[in-house]
Amino acid sequence: MKKILETERLILRELNSNDALSFYDLNNNPNVIKYTGNLPFENVEKARDFLLSYRDYDENGFGRWAVIEKSTEKFLGWCGLKYSKETDETDIGFRFFEEYWNKGFATESAKACLEYGFNEFHLSKIVGRVMAENIASIKVLEKLGLVYDREFDFDGHQGLRYKIEPARLKI
Repeated sequence: MKKILETERLILRELNSNDALSFYDLNNNPNVIKYTGNLPFENVEKARDFLLSYRDYDENGFGRWAVIEKSTEKFLGWCGLKYSKETDETDIGFRFFEEYWNKGFATESAKACLEYGFNEFHLSKIVGRVMAENIASIKVLEKLGLVYDREFDFDGHQGLRYKIEPARLKI
């Protein structure tokens, strides 16, 4: 287990093939992926294949990380940074099992990821992309200090792009 970050309640570590069942279950909930543009994995092996081929850590030094609750050692979901060559931007993203929504885990883990991106990788800006209907994620981004930047096409849906620079990080 390669631990990356630690918060008061959480450990963020690199995803690995042992997370395949949790990763599969997470993406298999239609409420969890409703605003992501993603489809569920066909089976656990497809989730494992995805995790085995995940190269963001090697290519960028960061990526999406497993979020583990310290007190229970449960996999709650993932959170992290993702660099896009197409846009030359790094975005913040998070996805949690539904039973862990509205408990502050997304905000807590995303704040740690933003700080990590700014302090360790000296990123000048991090963006957040959401479907306009995804009010809960918009609230998390705004709570962290991201500000609305512009609209974009999010897989045929109205997408909103938020951004933050290091000096604006809140909480």
